[in-house]
Amino acid sequence: MYSYTTAGPFGLEDQVTTAGPGMTLLYHLLIPFFWCIPISLVAAELTTALPVEGGFYRWSRVAFGDFWGFLAGWWNWCASFLLGAASAVLFTDYIKFFFPQVAGWRHYLVCVAIIAVIAYVNVRGIGMVGRVATVLEIAILLPVAAMCLMSVRLWHHNPFVPLIPPHKPMFQVFGVGLALGIWLYSGYEQLSTVAEEVEDPQRTYPRALAWVVPLSIATYFVPAACALAALGNWQQWNTGYFSEAARLIGGPGLGFAITIAAAITSIALLNSTVLTTTRMPFAMAEDGYFPPALARTHSRFGTPWLAIVLSAAVYCLVAWHSLSQLISVYIWLRIATTVLTVLSAWQLRRTRPDMPRAFRIPCGKAGLAYAVVAPIVMSAVALLASDRFGLIWGPVVLLLGIAAYGVFRRRAAIN
Repeated sequence: MYSYTTAGPFGLEDQVTTAGPGMTLLYHLLIPFFWCIPISLVAAELTTALPVEGGFYRWSRVAFGDFWGFLAGWWNWCASFLLGAASAVLFTDYIKFFFPQVAGWRHYLVCVAIIAVIAYVNVRGIGMVGRVATVLEIAILLPVAAMCLMSVRLWHHNPFVPLIPPHKPMFQVFGVGLALGIWLYSGYEQLSTVAEEVEDPQRTYPRALAWVVPLSIATYFVPAACALAALGNWQQWNTGYFSEAARLIGGPGLGFAITIAAAITSIALLNSTVLTTTRMPFAMAEDGYFPPALARTHSRFGTPWLAIVLSAAVYCLVAWHSLSQLISVYIWLRIATTVLTVLSAWQLRRTRPDMPRAFRIPCGKAGLAYAVVAPIVMSAVALLASDRFGLIWGPVVLLLGIAAYGVFRRRAAIN
């Protein structure tokens, strides 16, 4: 779960220059209370109530019927194409630091190769995925912890100053930084898709969320605050700047280690993305929307191997695009599925109040209202602040889901 939702502190560097160092740190203290914490509460309640393969796709289907359930699954699977491709692209971008000749078609081949390796790991099963994720996270967090500790002797700056960049419109500062923050704290409901493959999900899932949410906040906040307090050069932050910050704090060796950790973060994210999102076409095939072949499992490992291979193939096709374009469209799909998820919690409380729930969102109706309303408000603000590419193509990919439902509903009816 940590590997999918966070993996490491990398990705927030541009937020420092666009939103300001103070606002960036405040985002990482405040956004979780309006985004990932309420979403985690919803995911914990619904996973204990309906611990089924496909997770929030099937929650939405039970709550609102076939149409909205299909859209939740379709939008999420499409979002995975963008996220999986983005992870491969980001890994290869880091590789270019060491091998500048990795450009053009070579860049694309490296993307394809890493996607193929991670697809193979996932075909081997959730146990293999978990072991790989654990090793990757240790490799990521050890150099990050070293950078934080070595920065203490250099703390001479207030990391919260300035709060926002001077002479920038407030809404621009607020909107762009908020959209990036939402992306960084997304995915806390995603592991529900493999609930049937987890031991005792009613107990395990809420416990995992209770650990992962504060760990994710610390992962983003602490390294950024330490580096800003030590260096104070917030104007120089851009994509991949943690590598330069580590070099200035601990020398070339630490800078090299952080660069490697950043590259490994992309692999960790790709690894967990394949695990969680390929169960979506598997579940939808079981329900008759997709060809039955996608519901077949490997004879030895019990994994939906064809769904994994098909998803990986699409990642490879999409990996031609730039990282910023992939993320700007991804956020629309991510928000759409998240909104359906939190609304499902409200609908099922209303229509099926007696459904057994080993975990319930605390504070009764007030707690439920918080868990539902806060993410919806944050979603609206983030979508209004989308860049031009996202504003054009985000609604397009959402509407394509309606057309897809018309096609696959007929297929399900025929079957």
